[in-house]
Amino acid sequence: MNRRRFLKGSGSTLMGTLAMTSMPIAILAPSRSWALELQQLDAHQGEVLLTLTRHIFPHPTLEDAVYALVVKDLDAEAAANPSTADTMRSGIAALDNRAGGDWLALDDEQQGMHVRAIAGSDLFRKVQSTAVVSLYNNEMAFRHFGYGGERGDAGYLSRGFNDLTWLPDLPASASGPVPGMNG
Repeated sequence: MNRRRFLKGSGSTLMGTLAMTSMPIAILAPSRSWALELQQLDAHQGEVLLTLTRHIFPHPTLEDAVYALVVKDLDAEAAANPSTADTMRSGIAALDNRAGGDWLALDDEQQGMHVRAIAGSDLFRKVQSTAVVSLYNNEMAFRHFGYGGERGDAGYLSRGFNDLTWLPDLPASASGPVPGMNG
């Protein structure tokens, strides 16, 4: 990027610091600090989208750096699609308006009340549909949640699937046939 293009940019940046440096995500990160340059949205809008995504998909120990990937994808789509940009801007403005001016200034419980009230809105649906892919389909999420397979490989039926502690044990009869096993 040349200097002129840099200066023409929106200048908005979303920044953070990894809080849990002993977590698997910290191993992947080149440093404890991260920054996301926004092309279409401003810093307030980016922070609202990050926090909104945390309310829709709450994972208390998942770093903001992973949630920022959702903001990155929403910003890129807003830059490419004026309709998406309008949805983001008007939805965030409406959320701030509902909150008396600044939704981010509310405590977590009050924010959640407003998120429940906008469930089904264009903004909510856009963030939800983007986050379900952006949030969970990346190496940092794979490490955080303990997914056994590498991205793009054939899976992990015989390589750690049964070591997931957050899923209940099911009887073998509840599963279908396992490829490569006689039975």
